[in-house]
Amino acid sequence: MLFDSISPAIYYSRPIPLRMMPAFYEGHLPAFSYTKLIHEALHKPSLNPYYEKIFERGIDPTPDGTSAALARQAQTWPTRAEIQAYGAACDAAIEDALMNADLDVPGDPLLDRAWAVWTILEHEPMHHETFAYIMRRIPPQHKRPPDDYMPPRDAEHPPLSRVEIPSGVATLGLRRDGETFGWDNEFEETQVRVDRFECDAYPVTNRQWMNFVRDGGPVPPFWLEDGGTFKLLGAWETLPMMESAPVWVTGDQARAYAAWCGRRVMTEAEYHRAAFGTPDEFERAYPWGDDPPSPIYGNFDWYSWDPMPVGSSPLGASAWGVHGLIGNGWEHTSTPFGPLPGFAPHPIYPPYSTDFFDGKHYVVKGASPVTSVELIRRSFRNWYYGDYPYLFAKFRTVLS
Repeated sequence: MLFDSISPAIYYSRPIPLRMMPAFYEGHLPAFSYTKLIHEALHKPSLNPYYEKIFERGIDPTPDGTSAALARQAQTWPTRAEIQAYGAACDAAIEDALMNADLDVPGDPLLDRAWAVWTILEHEPMHHETFAYIMRRIPPQHKRPPDDYMPPRDAEHPPLSRVEIPSGVATLGLRRDGETFGWDNEFEETQVRVDRFECDAYPVTNRQWMNFVRDGGPVPPFWLEDGGTFKLLGAWETLPMMESAPVWVTGDQARAYAAWCGRRVMTEAEYHRAAFGTPDEFERAYPWGDDPPSPIYGNFDWYSWDPMPVGSSPLGASAWGVHGLIGNGWEHTSTPFGPLPGFAPHPIYPPYSTDFFDGKHYVVKGASPVTSVELIRRSFRNWYYGDYPYLFAKFRTVLS
């Protein structure tokens, strides 16, 4: 559906300079899955070595990265029909393996606990979200919304309030000997003592940010100036300004706003304490409790293409009364992305995290409207450059 929503005219274009063209992503998803599961884990031959090379990696840390050089050779790339035929061949082999192969092999570094299978199943929805924010930068005339698309509506702005979170322990990460799948940066389980802090009950809204702009603050990357007023860059169209929606900004912008307020952005451990902690010192699986994620608890898993007004999902509040910690935008933290104690790269995808332990990327937590439900677990850690302007991410301020 995502790839069919865009015009063929922009199939080989790059709406975001440091991301690849749509043609790449349509080939990257099946190529990655085939390579990791069929070729590397099950030791089957390559289907197409050239395709596996050009579709290998989808992240460009720098403008002069390898995939950027490949993008300049768009005329040599396969046609969409060729890419889809290759994808269909990959999918057929993968589906056959899922039905018939021995995929859980104790002691095998790639198949122990079916690690290769979980890797490909979680990798794909990650790129669904990547492609969704690439699509947002495509002009409306070159994309077609789904038939059931409904633009969001503003609501009454909630009263500003803050919540005191008492000191306590926050558990980050997963136990390596547990049953839950996790990416390498989610291990090992670590407990952190968190001091008392005061936290915004709701994420910072567009209305609040407007005061910052009037005082010389930056215009957010999802705002569009139109005749002296601002509108929002929606998924499929330009939207009227939604004052009650969370403002989506870069991590650097969030930290600048917090400093302007005399406050700061929460740490990763403080996010965990606010989201999963409870007065009785037990920790919940989700802010709302242990029930699995559903639309009654937040704006995630493609419930909406755009942010909703803050406070739209009161049942999703944490035990402390903090709203919107999962959904409606990832949550910026002030914690540089790095390894937890006991970290070790996993053999199925060794560079997944290590390329980004550079002090320039920051942890984001929670989920955006288009984060798939498979990725909504307490231990999941996402990360971006501090000045990356395209992600769907909100924030709130805290004070010690």
